[in-house]
Amino acid sequence: MSTLSELLAEHSRLSGEAVEHLQRVVAEWQLLADMSFADFLLWVPLGTDASAATEWLCVAQARPTTAPTAYPKDVVAARVDAAENPQLRRAATERRICRDEDPRWHLEVPVRRETIPVRRGNVVLAVLSRDTNLAMPRVPSPMEIAYLGSASDLCQMIADGTFPPPSSVTGADTSPRAGDGLIRLDAHGHVAYASPNALSAYHRMGHASDLVGLSLADVTRTLVRDPFDAAEVADRIESALDGRHSLRMEVRARGAVMLVRALPLRPRGTSAGALVLVRDVTDLRRRDLALLSKDATIREIHHRVKNNLQTVAALLRLQARRTAIPEAQRVLAESVRRVNSIALVHESLSGSVNELVDLDELVDTVLPAIGDGATAESRAKVRREGSFGTLPAALATPLVLVLTELVHNAMAHAFAPGTTGEVCVLAERSAGGLDVVVADDGTGMPEGFDPEQSEGLGLQIVRTLLGSELDSSLLVRARPGGGTEAVISLPLRGR
Repeated sequence: MSTLSELLAEHSRLSGEAVEHLQRVVAEWQLLADMSFADFLLWVPLGTDASAATEWLCVAQARPTTAPTAYPKDVVAARVDAAENPQLRRAATERRICRDEDPRWHLEVPVRRETIPVRRGNVVLAVLSRDTNLAMPRVPSPMEIAYLGSASDLCQMIADGTFPPPSSVTGADTSPRAGDGLIRLDAHGHVAYASPNALSAYHRMGHASDLVGLSLADVTRTLVRDPFDAAEVADRIESALDGRHSLRMEVRARGAVMLVRALPLRPRGTSAGALVLVRDVTDLRRRDLALLSKDATIREIHHRVKNNLQTVAALLRLQARRTAIPEAQRVLAESVRRVNSIALVHESLSGSVNELVDLDELVDTVLPAIGDGATAESRAKVRREGSFGTLPAALATPLVLVLTELVHNAMAHAFAPGTTGEVCVLAERSAGGLDVVVADDGTGMPEGFDPEQSEGLGLQIVRTLLGSELDSSLLVRARPGGGTEAVISLPLRGR
């Protein structure tokens, strides 16, 4: 299924500003669908002039969560003939909301359609159709009347070109919705209707009685204990009565946490009050705090593991200094290097909120340390090319150890004493895998050397980690132009 942006780019010549306005409409219209108990379809003319278009294309669809849908199957990307759907052209030409005289039938379901021109300035960009399934009769209730009245006011504002506002609607997808809690205010700011969920939210904040007839700004101001938040939320409610839009705001009162958003209702430029949406997110915020506490605990564990590993490395280094046997000193120094490599992974994880490691940053820290610890006779340099990207810690730890061993082997065995050279770690990341090459320009492999049969501890560690932890293998071959290269192909798909 193509996205709104893709369909508009392919089938229309709308400007970037016009496309952004339609995207703002789509970002807000779930609220309209729920309050209208109807499906909303967004139609754009196939041509430059909406009043003369012979075909219309549906580019987006929203179904109500409060009523049965009129379209069980998606209508997006469907084309309709303008002659068979004259109400689309009529809304665009007359620039007003139009309603069908008689219901039409869609898949044996009676559907009543209203068409709403989507204006930006003096230009009609598209047409919204509000299609109500009439197969399920509805009994008018105070809630339904409040919902339909508020939806009609917002639809008229879309036809007027005053809704959605040109300001950002960031967070509209996480804003309170009609089912969370809806309060309708009259032009004076007094509550004309409050849904049961809205009443429950205010009861949880400490308001014990009904809201109808009260000034919502004054009530909310007295419930919110933080004076700055209290003044801010009251100001947003009063600003909505004056026709100014605002985004959602989070407030706290008596241990409860609420998301509050106030929308002005000004059909045809006349103040009709405001719509206030309230969502109780107290339990969500408690879970968020629990997750933050868990993340902090995990980071602290990684920090302590890193400190313990560094302590082990320091003890091994101290033991190496007290040992007079050169071979024992070399073995202990290699152990220090391996322990430090693992400690660097845990240090990276201790500063992250998830179990992902930035391999580029980590490898750039490890490689210079390997070069500094190489044999004194070798003057080779180590560098990285390409990007590793981020990897889960379960892959990052063994991969860093593998790279440490391969680079150290190249520094120790590829260059003759007193010579200069270079070891390059090349990384190439794709959607399905990571290819790593450790290449040197040294003397090359000795004649008859078989890396698969090598009994060196470094290559044994590499083969073990690749087979058991990384589901990969090692290929060691001669490098074109001289030297040696070790190739690793690490599959990432499904991990």
